[in-house]
Amino acid sequence: VPEGFQGYPISQFCIPKHYEDDLECVLIPKGFVLDRTERLARDIFQNLDLSKPIAALCVLKGGYQFFNDLIHFLKQLNANTNRSCQLSIDFIRLKSYEDDQSTGTVKVIGGDDLSNLRDKNVLIVEDMIDTGRTMTKLLTVLEQFKPHKVSVASLLVKRTSRSTGYRPDYIGFEVPDQFVIGYALDYNEYFRDLNHICILNDKGKEKYSL
Repeated sequence: VPEGFQGYPISQFCIPKHYEDDLECVLIPKGFVLDRTERLARDIFQNLDLSKPIAALCVLKGGYQFFNDLIHFLKQLNANTNRSCQLSIDFIRLKSYEDDQSTGTVKVIGGDDLSNLRDKNVLIVEDMIDTGRTMTKLLTVLEQFKPHKVSVASLLVKRTSRSTGYRPDYIGFEVPDQFVIGYALDYNEYFRDLNHICILNDKGKEKYSL
């Protein structure tokens, strides 16, 4: 998504009435997201060594919708191509945001018993890479469980001067340094029920701030 992109008018989409006044625009329609997710699934399936099981690890909460759709496409490939492997799922939750700002610290919630990741192809599925500190922390945590290989798929990567330079293995979309919500990405737990990826306006930030 290029810098300065104005997005798509809210009026062209089905938006829940209670959110209409809180959004600047639709940045990425859900249909675009699904098409891109299907392509990512094909790339992942092609690149991984399928002699080892895949352990898909969802980063909650923002990653659950992307995770669900990605796993759906991976399962289709598993069932309908001449290549297949065992696929398991697990979940972890990380916290690094308060309102729309990264706090600079990362809290790892859950993941107390991830010993089942040993010698597997671990696929971390994240909603967005911002500074990269959160994912770097998670990768450090996972090292102790001795996976065969760790790959990261992120729906969004934000272009920001605060970035540490970390880049995931699979990227859905690169987006400008704006606060995006929808498709399970939240603002203080609101907007997860919005289908499209949208830009939150100042009124919405003020309305739903803690």
